[in-house]
Amino acid sequence: MEKAQREPLLVLDKNEEEKEEELQAQVDIWRYAFGFVEQAVVKCAIELGIAEAIESHGGPMTLSQLSSTLKCDPSLLNRIMRFLIHRKIFKAIPISQDQDLLRSKNLPSSTAVNPAFVSHHGYAYAQTPLSRCLMRKGRQSMAAMILMENSPVMLAAWHSLSAHVQGNDIPPFELAHGEDLWHYTAENIDHNNLFNDAMACDANVTVPAVVKGCSEVFDGLTSLVDVGGGNGTAIHIVVKACPWIRGINFDLPHVIAVASQRDGVEHVAGDMFVSVPKADAAFLMWVLHDWADEECIQILKKCREAIPKENGRVIIVEAVIEEGGKQGSLKDVGLVLDMVMMAHTHLGKERTLEEWDYVIKMAGFTTYSVKHIPNIVKSVIMAFP
Repeated sequence: MEKAQREPLLVLDKNEEEKEEELQAQVDIWRYAFGFVEQAVVKCAIELGIAEAIESHGGPMTLSQLSSTLKCDPSLLNRIMRFLIHRKIFKAIPISQDQDLLRSKNLPSSTAVNPAFVSHHGYAYAQTPLSRCLMRKGRQSMAAMILMENSPVMLAAWHSLSAHVQGNDIPPFELAHGEDLWHYTAENIDHNNLFNDAMACDANVTVPAVVKGCSEVFDGLTSLVDVGGGNGTAIHIVVKACPWIRGINFDLPHVIAVASQRDGVEHVAGDMFVSVPKADAAFLMWVLHDWADEECIQILKKCREAIPKENGRVIIVEAVIEEGGKQGSLKDVGLVLDMVMMAHTHLGKERTLEEWDYVIKMAGFTTYSVKHIPNIVKSVIMAFP
């Protein structure tokens, strides 16, 4: 009898759970239908220079001030700001008519209000840590990455993703543009600059975190070659933090041709599949995920040949996908990056620890260590000959 009485309750609980899932699905489906809107409006905010205008002003700006500075239609700009405030990218701060606006910049963040009540009469727009990431300049800027990933060139590849999954051997980017990302970038200077700027803004965020959280990887080094180092931002940050290290920025000729001179850094052009400049250690950040296992092994072998057998090391800074979900919200970033690799490269991918173990050992390294760095998606893998 007791069992018969409990079963209907279990069925009822299940039905309630299903109802909640169905209700949530009706909310979530709109996010997938119009998910592109958020990225498009954020891109718009970068192109308009909204964050820079508020930062240069020195404090919150009214709609009138902001639209005048940016030379924008105030009614359209108001709607853009309402959208961005709702997503907590900017915040709205109340002002009184007899209050000096510049004094309001000292108000605590708790004074931010519900965006539904924002109007151009009683509130001003203020910066947040997130909005400062949309500034084109600055240590935390991710503007170039957003502009690059949301450029027509990169977006075009996504429309061929399903065809690729269904067995089309031509990668999505190549299907969209007739050649792979690397050849396209080499032949199109604007995209080359955009790509290098995007990698540089990531380096500005990632490398200081590596230097702070894993400084031991640079101990005992007198020289370091950054393989696929782009415009030299990453190696310059390392050399600035560790001035005893001679830095070598190594990349393809068309990349090195536009790289600016940096103190303590020598730019060298070449092909990492052929040879890598000699140094105490090789540094690889966001390079190996662009390639299939076979290419990764080949690159790592060339790096192993370039470093001393005694005390040499290869420093890999890449995502390590945790199957069990131990990385929290950053795991989702890693999974997103894996989809980006599928869309924009031939056989590139983000790797699990088991997959990293395979390519490192197949390249002839005897031991390696892995260290997760707080608050960034990438980990530091140090491999030894």
